[in-house]
Amino acid sequence: MSSFSTRWRAEMCRGSSRWRAGVLMGALLVSGARAECPADVEAAAVAAAIVNRTPVHAVPGLTRMEDGLCGRDKVVRFLAQAWGAPVGHKAGLTNPAVQQRFGYGAPLRGRLFRAGLLPDGAEVPAAFGIRPVFEADLLVEVADPHALARAGSPDAALQALSAVIPFVELPDLMVGDPGALSGPMLALVNVGARLGVQGTSVPARSGGLRAEALASMTVSVRDGTGAVLDSAQGSAILGHPLNAAIWLARDLAAAGTPLQRGDLLSLGSFSRLLAPKPGLDIVVRYDGLPGNPEVRVHFR
Repeated sequence: MSSFSTRWRAEMCRGSSRWRAGVLMGALLVSGARAECPADVEAAAVAAAIVNRTPVHAVPGLTRMEDGLCGRDKVVRFLAQAWGAPVGHKAGLTNPAVQQRFGYGAPLRGRLFRAGLLPDGAEVPAAFGIRPVFEADLLVEVADPHALARAGSPDAALQALSAVIPFVELPDLMVGDPGALSGPMLALVNVGARLGVQGTSVPARSGGLRAEALASMTVSVRDGTGAVLDSAQGSAILGHPLNAAIWLARDLAAAGTPLQRGDLLSLGSFSRLLAPKPGLDIVVRYDGLPGNPEVRVHFR
């Protein structure tokens, strides 16, 4: 297995007072925020807490989703100052069980950062975040953003992609008080995006991959002994995982920030949110895709 990323240590965990003070000062100089949207200084404080891995405190009065989304966009801009430009997007709350857990019955989106994407077999501290969890997920790489936004079916969506990539997402629920993590608050913390481990890409338009296989595949999460911790069919994500890719493409286009060629999309959770433990080896397997690919992560 590869050693834990030095780059991640530098880019994801740095919490210098210089960055924190600079981001807060920059926020104070920004004007024009709506009264209902979290203030720039509040968004900067959330971003600083995320980077420094300290609990995010609930923003008083944050009850409307539109305000959580407005705050998310500000938080992401501050995060990019520490982590670099985003490399794609994630869809959260695409599984009914996860929607029920957070009390919000529709998908949410956040941004992915290159610094948080680790190679297959990565070693990651079990305490990689404030409230760390892991889940079986799937990445896709966008080939034709406009075709994906127009796709009327998973078959059409597959033709707009260049690759499907096994993925263990390592989200961080980030708040100190679990009861404070409402839908708007989850949006504000960038849908918990922090880390993820990528497997080997499966070509989307060659090698025998078919859209129906993505819906009928069995995604299993196993520990180092082979014991199954959780499993689900591909249809656990919005009836078909590529429906999440279509939703992301349309939601971003509607917001005036359309996808770009090469963007990576995290489609959501096939499994329950599971807790990492030191010494735990995890293998996520996608039975039914060409070659039954796997992706591995070790928690230390």
